[in-house]
Amino acid sequence: MRIFVTGASGFIGSHVTKALLAKGHSVVVLAIPDDPLMRLQDVRISFEVITGTLSDVSILQQALAKFQPEACIHLAWYAEPGKYLQAAENIQSLTASLSLLNILLKNGCRQVVMAGTCAEYDTDFGYLNESTPTRPASLYAAAKLSCCLLGQQLAAQEKINFAWGRIFYPYGHQEDKRRLIPSAIDALKQGAAFPASQGEQIRDYIHVEDVAEAFCVMTEKQANGVFNISSGVPVSIHQLLETIGNLMGRVDLIHFGALPYRNWEPPFICGNNSRLKNLGWQPSYSLIRGLSEAIDWASQQRDSQ
Repeated sequence: MRIFVTGASGFIGSHVTKALLAKGHSVVVLAIPDDPLMRLQDVRISFEVITGTLSDVSILQQALAKFQPEACIHLAWYAEPGKYLQAAENIQSLTASLSLLNILLKNGCRQVVMAGTCAEYDTDFGYLNESTPTRPASLYAAAKLSCCLLGQQLAAQEKINFAWGRIFYPYGHQEDKRRLIPSAIDALKQGAAFPASQGEQIRDYIHVEDVAEAFCVMTEKQANGVFNISSGVPVSIHQLLETIGNLMGRVDLIHFGALPYRNWEPPFICGNNSRLKNLGWQPSYSLIRGLSEAIDWASQQRDSQ
């Protein structure tokens, strides 16, 4: 298939791009000017690049009219750790996403797959499936949900397939170092203390390569509707960090209870992934395997510096 990918230089997007190439698809990605595409250097000769942003409507119209994508996987969104939840940039991302969808529709694209978030749900329900009521508690989640609802309506009018993948808690190699798992690994590698809460909150962690495979399957199977991209396995933050500590032999450096819980944190978030499994997708990473690979990758990065 001819597949257009946005956000390809990001954590999830780079893994999606590599997975698509490994399956033999023809891939064109959108990259901002001067983006070195560092996460994709090992496959750089295997795909083409449109240089620009989602706001460059004329560039996108011209490039996509030439490429004529059969499918699009849209992952680009403002997501700077520590800032994205209430950032005004979410409105810009929403507007740009809807503009992109209109361009795709004009150029005959028949399959659009976009990235959502588990934060769209009313997390009071705990174990979440696609029919769980939504109740976004941040500007980020509200903008994502708005994109989903508007995208579904626009796609329905044109009778094309529109799949929305609600991602739970992705992790894995090449993750931003400011996020929980890589920051814990980095601290323990340096022999430094890692302050944490008591860690009783439950989350659904899913390896980034399983996330990438989910986007590939939704695209190839011409999926329509909302799909949870989750492991379906609840794990406490305490268990998560303790596992990292045990794998690295430095569990003593994790100081549970040193930090308070954040006021907005729900106590339990886990996703039912049966709808995605019905498409033929299966997660392949256990938490132990995924964390072990993340630790090994971090070690290799430090050794090469």
